[in-house]
Amino acid sequence: MKRFQLMALPYAPEALEPVISRETISFHHGKHLAAYVNNLNGLLEGSPFMELPLEMIVKQADGGILNNAGQILNHELYFEQFSGKPQKSAPTGKLAEAIDKQFGSYEAFKDEFQKKGATLFGSGWVWLSADADGNLFITQEANAANPVQKDLTPLLTFDVWEHAYYLDYQNRRPDHLAALWQIVDWNIIEKRYE
Repeated sequence: MKRFQLMALPYAPEALEPVISRETISFHHGKHLAAYVNNLNGLLEGSPFMELPLEMIVKQADGGILNNAGQILNHELYFEQFSGKPQKSAPTGKLAEAIDKQFGSYEAFKDEFQKKGATLFGSGWVWLSADADGNLFITQEANAANPVQKDLTPLLTFDVWEHAYYLDYQNRRPDHLAALWQIVDWNIIEKRYE
């Protein structure tokens, strides 16, 4: 029984160009994420995690189940947060206020976020997350880790695994991170914060 399915992208594969190419989307979504889904479905058979929702699996599992479940959760949040035509170029409302309070300004937040993404050693993710009181945190998470494991709500993430950017940016991870702001759909990030 297949428990999980490959998510459908909320946009056409070429919609994020030139920031993320159709070719990268094809490999990243169609091969890497698809493999995590297939692997997790195989690993869940007969396991105590078979009936749990994805987030609970990520909070409770370890080993191969955690690695594949974490990558599914991370990638779903990642792909859902982008738009080929974002409605606005920066957050507004309560999230904007929280960013200003926590980091001083939106520009200071972006600088810190990009720096954390660029300096994460090896493969992983940089996250903006919130605690139960709405306080914001930027964290570096290695491999398949996710802020839900720290009881935080994930809001925004940039994938710094090489498969996320190597076809388009080769080894220029900082350039990739700087370009991603152009396609962030802040309406989605604000809803996650609410």
